[in-house]
Amino acid sequence: MVAPLSDTPLSPLRTIAVIGLGTMGTGITEVLAKAGREVIGIDISEAQVARSLAAVEASTARAVQRGRLTEQERAAVLARVHVSTDLRTAADADLVIEVAPESYEIKQQIFRELDGLVRPETILATGTNALSVTRLAADSARPERVLGLHFFNPAPAMKLVEVVSSVLTAPTAVTAVTNLALDLGKEPVAVGDRPGFVADGLLFGYLNQAAAMYEARYASREDIDAAMRLGCGLPMGPLALLDLIGVDTARTVLEAMYAESHDRLHAPAPILKQLSEAGLTGRKSGRGFYTYDAPNSATVVPDALTPLSGDGAAPGRPVRSVGVAGSGTMASGIAEVFAKAGYDVVLAARSEEKAQTAKARIGKSLSRSVDKGRLTAETATRILDRITPAGSYDAFADVDLALEAVAEDLEIKQQLFATLDKVCKPGAVLATTTSSLPVVACARATSRPQDVIGMHFFNPAPAMKLVEVVRTVLTADDVHATVREVCGRIKKHAVDCGDRAGFIVNALLFPYLNNAIKMVQEHYASLDDIDAAMKLGGGYPMGPFELLDVVGLDVSLAIEKVLHREFRDPGLAPAPLLEHLVAAGCLGRKTGRGFREYARR
Repeated sequence: MVAPLSDTPLSPLRTIAVIGLGTMGTGITEVLAKAGREVIGIDISEAQVARSLAAVEASTARAVQRGRLTEQERAAVLARVHVSTDLRTAADADLVIEVAPESYEIKQQIFRELDGLVRPETILATGTNALSVTRLAADSARPERVLGLHFFNPAPAMKLVEVVSSVLTAPTAVTAVTNLALDLGKEPVAVGDRPGFVADGLLFGYLNQAAAMYEARYASREDIDAAMRLGCGLPMGPLALLDLIGVDTARTVLEAMYAESHDRLHAPAPILKQLSEAGLTGRKSGRGFYTYDAPNSATVVPDALTPLSGDGAAPGRPVRSVGVAGSGTMASGIAEVFAKAGYDVVLAARSEEKAQTAKARIGKSLSRSVDKGRLTAETATRILDRITPAGSYDAFADVDLALEAVAEDLEIKQQLFATLDKVCKPGAVLATTTSSLPVVACARATSRPQDVIGMHFFNPAPAMKLVEVVRTVLTADDVHATVREVCGRIKKHAVDCGDRAGFIVNALLFPYLNNAIKMVQEHYASLDDIDAAMKLGGGYPMGPFELLDVVGLDVSLAIEKVLHREFRDPGLAPAPLLEHLVAAGCLGRKTGRGFREYARR
């Protein structure tokens, strides 16, 4: 009688078969061979087998050229790679990793054949990123030896590996593959079996919303991608990333996730189906959301949807002086940005003292730039001299552009706009920096709604390059043109969007953050594992819980409520855990405790 796997100590995983030699399978093969494993690469296509082996040869040759491998080490790596079109060559493997297409039928067929070929103690791993590992395991003769081993593309470079257990998986199998991942120099994250696991479970919902946003013609593809790169520090915009992943692949993953979760956020946006069925699958076909100069190229070329420079826009109004209303961090940061660009700035607050304090904050910021060699002392003095503090908004009488950066409270903002309407000269552009409130509600508080527009800066304003330019249905064309011109002069990247909750960045960012909270709330994964998964697997500069604590849980909750109220989607309802933490006064770094605890300063 063979002992069950859960009771059998596993030998080190020395011989590993990889089934499916596409991009991912080839990358995994290379990683394993470099780590000293004997690798059997298997694919039903002889041509694909040849391409895979050639790719490993070319990659290791580049590694030699860059000094990462010696010729002797390269020869040893290649000697450990064996390729075949015969599944029977996996018979002696200690571990089999299948990375076949995302189809239950294909994967189940492979597992059934492996049941009759491999040793009883051999571990079978699926590389799926969306299908149910439990369902695949249940169809196997030995479900306790089946688990998920989800690498990220490109496998040689990406550090994250998700180790996915089903309720049937033996702990010894999990330990064995976790130790293997560590030996490969990867960061393994243990997760349970649910659609998309951690990284893709969060990532694909975000990508799907971006596709739907573009499909609704809310913003251009270029502006959506630029907003998420510049506003969130992401390496790629969502639509460019969909083209890289493959529009058809993304659709398949989302279909599988929706079948399991029934969450509307996972229901593929219709445009994904339309592009897929038209053969416009992204980079691999040469066209997807963007057009590329050739299939499998990363070079984007202009097409019929590419914005024309200038685009026949109306000329803007002249802007020589700027008024900034507010005395907080955002107001002083915006005033600094305009003064650096050569504008005369009036920085007005509710009292002269508050305005002077805000100017002093700018002085400290400029001094830090001098200390770091970014400015000369003389330049810093000239910039500061352009800023005039004032204790009354009457000082805005002669400004050409007035921006408010006061509390994110609609009643407060409306009162301020009513005041600006009275004190600002005719023709002055009035702008709100709100991140979530309706711009048109501010405009209606004035007698000149055509002069009102949104300019959503990101914090810290001197460092962040993005400004979301939000025009209402009442905003005049020349006001929009004025703000676009001003953004160019202050060296900010302007993206156009309509007046709806969240604009571009927050409308895509906060549902992703909310879904991360739900994962913790449901005890699916830990804070640390989710943060690690998104940084290592998604290229995010901060994990979702790091970011939530920086933004402030009260601010995050307020934005979630606005999004839920506007779009009425149950999936956008704030996670109860977020509401409980805010009610307890755990607001993030500013209070010393949020999702994590912080040392008091």
